[in-house]
Amino acid sequence: MIARVISELGPWSWVVFGLVLLGLEIFAPGVYLLWIGIAALIIGAVSLLLWETAFWGWQVQVLLFLILSLASAYFGKKYVVSRQGNTDQPLLNRRSEQMIGRTATLTEPIRDGRGRVQLGDTLWRVSGPDLPAGTRVRVTGAADTDLELTVEKVE
Repeated sequence: MIARVISELGPWSWVVFGLVLLGLEIFAPGVYLLWIGIAALIIGAVSLLLWETAFWGWQVQVLLFLILSLASAYFGKKYVVSRQGNTDQPLLNRRSEQMIGRTATLTEPIRDGRGRVQLGDTLWRVSGPDLPAGTRVRVTGAADTDLELTVEKVE
């Protein structure tokens, strides 16, 4: 049934499909439908030129559409990333890195290299030299993988 619909619509089926994908991008923004829609429009334009040729069957069209979709998504992502400039808040979503340089008092002692400190409204796991609770420490590093801060004693 799908093959019949494609053959009846001819090359315009790709154009319609591409326009539908571009329209869906408006309602479901995320930029990924844009690249797939562009690929469908390109296949539609090529189909207008090659529709009557023997080798331009639906299998070739679908294969080229898949390849073009992947390529356009890859190069589109590279383009979008290259257009993103430096931000005025580089640590916006990297909360543990925002803590570097702050000082606080240990709420739990550091034993065997692990302890806890309260910064703001959050109780953070810390690593550093063994120190008793109540010691003033400065955050010197952050490990995003396990949300642990590295601290040293404030002299």
